[in-house]
Amino acid sequence: MSGPDASSGSPGLLPRLDSGAIRRARGAKAPVDPWRPIAVWDEEEVTAPGQTIVCRVVLLAGAECPFTCAMCDLWRHTLDRPTPPGALPAQIEAALGHAAGSAPGPVMAAPSWIKLYNASNFTDPRAVPVADRARIAALVDRFERVIVETHPRLVDDSLDDFARSIGGRLEVALGLETIHPDVLPWLNKQMTPGDFAAACRRLEAFDIDTRAFVLLGLPGLTEGESVDAAIAAACFAAEAGCRQVSLIPTRPGNGSLDRLAADGSFTPVSAAAAEAALAGAIGAVPEACLVALDLWDWERLAGACEACRGPRRARIEGMNRGRVILPAATLECGCRHGM
Repeated sequence: MSGPDASSGSPGLLPRLDSGAIRRARGAKAPVDPWRPIAVWDEEEVTAPGQTIVCRVVLLAGAECPFTCAMCDLWRHTLDRPTPPGALPAQIEAALGHAAGSAPGPVMAAPSWIKLYNASNFTDPRAVPVADRARIAALVDRFERVIVETHPRLVDDSLDDFARSIGGRLEVALGLETIHPDVLPWLNKQMTPGDFAAACRRLEAFDIDTRAFVLLGLPGLTEGESVDAAIAAACFAAEAGCRQVSLIPTRPGNGSLDRLAADGSFTPVSAAAAEAALAGAIGAVPEACLVALDLWDWERLAGACEACRGPRRARIEGMNRGRVILPAATLECGCRHGM
């Protein structure tokens, strides 16, 4: 697949990690009640440039993902045991009856899409008991679109079955993270870009939409190289058939990345890099694919102060919503204007 050269950077020798080493570097998990969702909120979701709907987001409590990726911090709110049968339907029922919070602003309409994110894999019976899937389908039947997540290597016929059992359209979120040939193995993602592309082809054959998660900020790379790598991965995901690509600034706090940060091998990207990556991806990715930057923990990104953080965020929100490159905000505070 074409796109910017993902291997232009030359990361230093990253330590080889296996699942055991990654787990040993972790801290403690947070207490989790398998009968209550971890969080519920409503957010604006872009359906096409300049067009949005309301999506209910449900963070489900369940079994931990078995893949143990080095960059993942979602394990902190998972169970060490299989998800109890009946727990996920109970959580979804609670979430649908919940007066979900949303960002400050105008009152949102009733949600017409729903995301069921379980910090694991929807197709893993340990995380989502097979016996519960019919009840889950019935609970979300009224939504126009249902979005779930799974590992590319776990895409299977059960997704086709689930798609046929709901009233709306199914979309599956897949973590691509990067196509950088040196960094992807270090992440312990246990897949190749070819595995990702094969998963997209299989979902397309099922008439199921896909979206990709791409990391912005990789260990062993400079900030500029990380921006280029994110744009390359976004192009790869779009050419593989993804309807949307979400750029996610890599967050510390999971153990392995914190150790690399301590010795200078990893630095979280700046606000300027986030703006540059989003603008670059919008310019490079085919127009049929939506591109957005995830603003979760935006306030923690370096290179922005109280004076410029708001205008920078507003620019990103406008680019996310309109899929258009907007002029950079005029900054009088001395923070970096761009890369």
